[in-house]
Amino acid sequence: MKNKVKLFDVVALKQELPEKDLLPGQVSTVVEVLVPDVFEVEFTDNDGRAYAELALRVEQLLVLHFEPSFA
Repeated sequence: MKNKVKLFDVVALKQELPEKDLLPGQVSTVVEVLVPDVFEVEFTDNDGRAYAELALRVEQLLVLHFEPSFA
């Protein structure tokens, strides 16, 4: 199944980005679709304060699901 990413999806980072101090597994929200398969994502802390916002490719993201998926 293709990793389909949509606006406002909650996603996890799949790779380390040391230049941005981001680690695999850090959670963010898709805030804009820039071009097909490239998304602006925003990382926030537990108080809702943004600490990073950057463009990432679909291959760098894992969509998180909070409900069961029935085929």
